Amino acid sequence: MAWHTEDVEAVFEELDSSPDGVDPGEAAQRLAEHGPNEIHTEAARGPLRVFLSQFTSALIWVLLAAAALSLLVGHAVDAVLIAIILLANGIFGFVQEYRAEQSLDALRELSAPEVVVRRGGAERTVPASELVPGDVLVLSEGDVVPADARLVETHSIEVDEAALTGESVPVEKSPGTLPAETPLAERSNTVYRGTSVTRGRAVAVVVETGMETEVGAIATELLTAAETQTPLQRSLDALGRRLGFAVIALAGIVIPVLVYGGTSWVQAGLTGVSLAVAAIPEGLPAIVTLTLALGVRKMADENALVRTLPAVEALGSVDVVCTDKTGTLTEGEMRVQAGWVADETVDLADGSDDGTADTGSAAEPASDGGEVPDTADPVAAAETGDRVGLLLEIGAVCNDATADDGDPTERALVTAAADHGIDVAALREARERVDEISFSAERKRMATVHDDVVYVKGAPGVVLERSTRILTADGPVELDQATRDRVSEQVETFADDALRVLAFAYKDRSDDGDTEENLVLVGLQGLLDPPRREVRDAIADTHRAGIGVKMITGDNAVTAGAIAREVGIESDVMTGSEVAALSDEELQARVEAVDVFARAEPVHKVRILQALQAVGYDVAMTGDGVNDAPALKNADVGIAMGIRGTDVAKQASDIVLLDDNYATIRTAISRGRKIFDNIWKFVAYLLSANAAEVALVFIASLFGYLVLPAVQLLWINLLTDGLPALALGTDPAGDVMDREPRSRTAGIIDREMLTFIGGAGLTVTVVMLGLLVYVLDGAASVTPYAMTMVFTGFVVFEFLKLYVVRWSRGTPLVSNRWLALAVGASLLLHLSVLYTPLSAYFGTVALGLADWGVIGAALLVGLGPLLAVGSLVRRHTGHQEDDDDNDGEGGGLTPEAAG
Repeated sequence: MAWHTEDVEAVFEELDSSPDGVDPGEAAQRLAEHGPNEIHTEAARGPLRVFLSQFTSALIWVLLAAAALSLLVGHAVDAVLIAIILLANGIFGFVQEYRAEQSLDALRELSAPEVVVRRGGAERTVPASELVPGDVLVLSEGDVVPADARLVETHSIEVDEAALTGESVPVEKSPGTLPAETPLAERSNTVYRGTSVTRGRAVAVVVETGMETEVGAIATELLTAAETQTPLQRSLDALGRRLGFAVIALAGIVIPVLVYGGTSWVQAGLTGVSLAVAAIPEGLPAIVTLTLALGVRKMADENALVRTLPAVEALGSVDVVCTDKTGTLTEGEMRVQAGWVADETVDLADGSDDGTADTGSAAEPASDGGEVPDTADPVAAAETGDRVGLLLEIGAVCNDATADDGDPTERALVTAAADHGIDVAALREARERVDEISFSAERKRMATVHDDVVYVKGAPGVVLERSTRILTADGPVELDQATRDRVSEQVETFADDALRVLAFAYKDRSDDGDTEENLVLVGLQGLLDPPRREVRDAIADTHRAGIGVKMITGDNAVTAGAIAREVGIESDVMTGSEVAALSDEELQARVEAVDVFARAEPVHKVRILQALQAVGYDVAMTGDGVNDAPALKNADVGIAMGIRGTDVAKQASDIVLLDDNYATIRTAISRGRKIFDNIWKFVAYLLSANAAEVALVFIASLFGYLVLPAVQLLWINLLTDGLPALALGTDPAGDVMDREPRSRTAGIIDREMLTFIGGAGLTVTVVMLGLLVYVLDGAASVTPYAMTMVFTGFVVFEFLKLYVVRWSRGTPLVSNRWLALAVGASLLLHLSVLYTPLSAYFGTVALGLADWGVIGAALLVGLGPLLAVGSLVRRHTGHQEDDDDNDGEGGGLTPEAAG
């Protein structure tokens, strides 16, 4: 029901309640009918379920089949090695993802444990979970609202709804009726579960509880949100399926051919196992996981906490960032930006004015912390021309806040006065308050009464209406209509700049009449939740990287548009009501052209996100409030704010920014792109090696040779898939932020990778076949010596190819000391299976110096074609030629680099 459209009497009638509340017996019946005032959660995944989920990809199942086949034909060593790799991969994924599914549990934290209600005409304290529709709440400053409720009676109440609506400042609330189309953020006659009372008190009747509240609707969104796969996950799953079909097809061809040619079924089966091991990059899942884990650790050092491993890669592929305004693009705290005194505008944003007005002695702090400048006297201020000082002093004295506590707007006024040298504590002591007329939503002003003067602050129209004079450089003068018009124009000018405007005035107590009439208008102050200083450069960098930035906020259209322009987002503004009026198809047609959305409610955010995804974008959604949780959950990458963010937002996200800084998103995107680039390199490296292995074993088997048994192929894969491939994860970033985002449909195996796999695989296959023919020298069967030569030649060639694949992606050859150490360690490991008793398990023999010379010659023959393949890939990807100057830590991130 649209409760905000009904008057209070109709609401009570609909709920069968009254201002005295429901009787306790009736409350018990309603509790049984409606259930507890709680948010329902889905059952969390247990540790076993999380662990087993690590073994669901097609690639894993193919490897398990290969291990089973190895056991079947008596090769237990192969089966054990495969199992160890799979277990390690499962453990890595389990550690990272065990706590990933706790989004809805955090919603419980939004409930107040106990609340004050009227039941049967008496006030009593009850658990918030026992609230029912019709209960009458008694709310006071500091309370968390426990359910959605319609206001019955208010006393200067303001409610912080930022976590629900995105509104940057507390909103005034009052009874009354509103039109049906009133957006959630503007429903001033209703309070909502999870918001907090920052000022005043109120009486309200509960209209919705539990899952029927606005927060409950968000919980429902989270329950129905499906987990999405990242492009890398989709690519690896597709790869696993293709390799599975390929292995089956190869075995179906090779085994019958060998048996037909006279080979025993056992020997043919061993060849089939060898082909399976050769075709499958056993270490790929583990290496991908390890590389992502290393990226996670690095990103944590850069204030980006990753909750799920695939989010790292996904972040590097996004082409749109949807961001909230409050606390993300802005500082999340009100600041005085500008002042105005009788036709003179003053910059108050940084503790200094622009020189258009003299701040006089009021800009100097009191010498001993207790004295107050003479210009605290309005008469002295008029005589000295220190109108700016008086403007700030009224804001500081007609005020109940401190710099650290109180209403955000009043805190900003105190901070502005202190920044301009005013000792606020001493000033308040000197201007002792003898009376006060409090602010209220109806009055829209506040007055403090002192020994000889009255200070007033409030809405410009209200204060201007009660002013008869204005303070000028020549003292107070009559406030004629022309001057009133100029004041109104200035208010509109400030409002166009998204400033919240307050007017300030005083009155000599010796003047006759009402305390708040015949005021002397001193001036205006314009306040704003200002953009973070670094955000404009960060957005420019993300734009340069081909990434669109869209602001989605609960604030009004004027504020949203002004802040967007400040941070470099130039766009028309679309409101949430306009989004709601569009069909899905119409929204999809318009969503690309609009970058600023104002007065957006949770359902609007999700619709905008889904429209972007429907037209082909990978979307990162940033947010900090409860209202952001559904969109964070549904986004390709959900990014929550760690400081200002609610627990709900954090638990629904993939990444949490520990410093709430949009610039960290820029760094994280660069890190994600770098990680994907490095994953591309070792996937290309591993698959080209596997292609060569399959081709070599397959071609040799057609001539009756089992050139590389399964254990040797697995050893090759372990050496190449192990330390060297892992060391690729530490490669420098290169020019990743100077490229356009990759297509979400392309996957990791793109045209360039296929070029490298085909070209490098063919090169290695031809060279190794040539080496096999040379060492066989007409022999009828493969000898241990020939097998060892091909085995070792393959290993060394793979290490050479490792540097070629890096060069093909624009990575400096000597930029990774960890890679050099990994290659050296892997070579030592290989030597151990040639020159130690381990050789008995691998069927190898020791090689002499001349044998190493033959292997070296084979490498030189293959180096030229290999470099040609790398050069072709390098030209296709269009890498920068100045990568040698990049240290690899955040390339393309600084404004200087952008320039």
